[in-house]
Amino acid sequence: MRAALYSVGLGLVLILFAGCGFQLRGAYSLPYESLFIAMPDYSVIAVNLKRAIRASGTTRVALTASDAQATLVPGAESRDRVILSVSGSGRVSELRLRYLYTYRITDDKGRDLVTPSSIELVRDLTYDDSNVLAKQQEEKLLWRDMENDLVQQLMRRLAASKPVFAAAPE
Repeated sequence: MRAALYSVGLGLVLILFAGCGFQLRGAYSLPYESLFIAMPDYSVIAVNLKRAIRASGTTRVALTASDAQATLVPGAESRDRVILSVSGSGRVSELRLRYLYTYRITDDKGRDLVTPSSIELVRDLTYDDSNVLAKQQEEKLLWRDMENDLVQQLMRRLAASKPVFAAAPE
């Protein structure tokens, strides 16, 4: 009896989630048949983005821009460390990490398929001079987390994009 109530309750929760548009993270359907990532192969963002695109199963990662329906072209990428607050003795007590990433999606002729856009990620962390090594490690972890978050946001934006493909001349 208890198992039956549990399965009915679970089924109702799943129906409610499906009705409101809930979707598990990582399951993206991109509107492109093939996509070229115009980034170096050693780029952490490029590696993770290619992995996420391949996992989507709907889009092929092209080896050249001419072989792709669309190209993701990165723009400026900046990482800033800003002091947020200082203690009474003049020591840093809080930092803000800011990651700004701009990009474009173009066709094989270099025309924009969607409006050029940017993603800004911000993380705050406390700072303590007595734990310098631990805080440096925490900062590295936050930067890595921001890179992973950037890839997820790029995938969401690629999936939500409504590309305008030029009509082929007759």
